[in-house]
Amino acid sequence: MIFTKKILLLGSGELGREFAISAKRLGAYVIACDAYEYAPAMQVADASEVFSMLDGDRLRDAIHKHQPDLIVPEVEAIRTEILAEVEAEGFHVVPSARATQLTMNRDAIRDVAAQELGLTTSRYHYAESYAEVVRAAQDIGLPLVIKPVMSSSGKGQSKVDSEADLETAWIHAVDNMRGDRARVIVEQFIDFDYEITLLTVKTRDDVMFCPPIGHRQERGDYQESWQPAAMTDAALVTAQDMARKVVNNLSGNGKGWGLFGVEFFVTKSGEVIFSELSPRPHDTGMVTLIGQNLSEFELHARAVMGLPIPDIALTAPASASAVILASEESDKFRFSGLSEALALGGAGAEVDIRIFGKPVTRPYRRMAVALATGSDTDRARALAKKAADAVIIEH
Repeated sequence: MIFTKKILLLGSGELGREFAISAKRLGAYVIACDAYEYAPAMQVADASEVFSMLDGDRLRDAIHKHQPDLIVPEVEAIRTEILAEVEAEGFHVVPSARATQLTMNRDAIRDVAAQELGLTTSRYHYAESYAEVVRAAQDIGLPLVIKPVMSSSGKGQSKVDSEADLETAWIHAVDNMRGDRARVIVEQFIDFDYEITLLTVKTRDDVMFCPPIGHRQERGDYQESWQPAAMTDAALVTAQDMARKVVNNLSGNGKGWGLFGVEFFVTKSGEVIFSELSPRPHDTGMVTLIGQNLSEFELHARAVMGLPIPDIALTAPASASAVILASEESDKFRFSGLSEALALGGAGAEVDIRIFGKPVTRPYRRMAVALATGSDTDRARALAKKAADAVIIEH
């Protein structure tokens, strides 16, 4: 069989799993890589490799061994300098080596957004020691937020309301960082009205946008998301303009195509503030698996493969996702309640459950997601939460 593309997927979690499925439906051959065996994407891929993405030698060896058409990062912790090296050799890194280098680190992408592109951001400083954290806090003022420059899904993030909590927040950030840089960003706390993810697709022809996604976090990690997020036309246009600027900057003039998850805060006065960006499908975007004509994973696959993308449209008035979390560490567990959860659909609303296939549970680890549609976002959220609550992880 002749495959349309050979894809080396760097990171094989739940987002990588859905991307692999979408890419394979388009005829791609997928090699899934991760630091542990039987990772979710490996279960649906054509081949797999087990190594740490931070092991530069192993990363380079895997690329040279498989000779992929596309190198698709799915995680933040990667030796991005290796990606730059192999890109110079002629390999295609999605969306580009520069984009992965900048977005793997909050400091780099924040500097591009604020200083190079002039986007509205919170006030911020970087710190590599507790003493520098204290000086940053004195300049910015309290409350503020401290988080690692390199982490995923909000891990290591803390809101600090008093000077007495600064050291605890610094330690928490360093303990939960990815990579080997003990560096944090200390930034002004934005008293936002809501936050959104604007999934932005850089295609071979243009930049496209999904309807905005609202989301809620706990412990710095996504818990639920809904689409469309309610926002004014003016705020949406401002967010789209900023997203277009940063995506075009990261994509360059070549084939820097793909889906980007661009996050914004929106204040009560309607000010739109750039927060972060990921050059890949976003965890909050799992809601698109049920409420959009093409999911974020299908959009990413089509974009990186240079295939046409039709108009992006909602297939239901509203949709929502709610995560299903583990409560303890174990490699022996089972899911129950699926029948009860799926039976909640009907009367014009859909319910679906996606189990990720992770081989080990840990406290607060995302193991599955409940998806639901509804006549409005409140009803969709309530139904997704009810479905998530019906699924029990038994140890």
